[in-house]
Amino acid sequence: MAVMLDLAKEFDYKVTTFHHAIEAYKVADILAENNVCAAIWADWWGFKHEAFDMVWENAAIIHNANGEKGCAIIHSDDAVGIQRLNQEAAKAMAAGNRVGLNISEGDAIKWITLNAAKGLGIDEWTGSLEKGKMGDVVIWDGNPFSVYTKTEKVFIDGILKYSSEDISLPKPTDFELGIINPEENRL
Repeated sequence: MAVMLDLAKEFDYKVTTFHHAIEAYKVADILAENNVCAAIWADWWGFKHEAFDMVWENAAIIHNANGEKGCAIIHSDDAVGIQRLNQEAAKAMAAGNRVGLNISEGDAIKWITLNAAKGLGIDEWTGSLEKGKMGDVVIWDGNPFSVYTKTEKVFIDGILKYSSEDISLPKPTDFELGIINPEENRL
């Protein structure tokens, strides 16, 4: 990552995000100094030789780099994992807090919202709830980082697309929902 940033300076191009950056904790300060994000998994590594060296606190270390100027993004390549990205962020936040890195819920929610937009270069238009920005919104019945919290409402492009209060919709359990694959078929 450090070499790629050196090349970017030499050849005048911009790196905004390193994906699958499981070793980003090693160069977190360099990433923060260069305003570069690291898109990582909360706790998935060791699936091949190049992916052995990660720490649970990766996101928290990246976040805290250079006085909390780091940009961690929690992501998933998996059709199942993406459905629980809030819980992935919760796992990463808990890992950081366990070692005293003091990650707030406000910081952790940015790992799946604002920082993702920043990594794509679209944070002036989306990624946070601000006047004039676009955004889809989920309203929860509790803490979004809890496995027990349920979705109350979903707004997409300002239109209510789901409401737990809508009695015309069946109330399936997670088991009944199944897993939706990328082709949007229930498995």
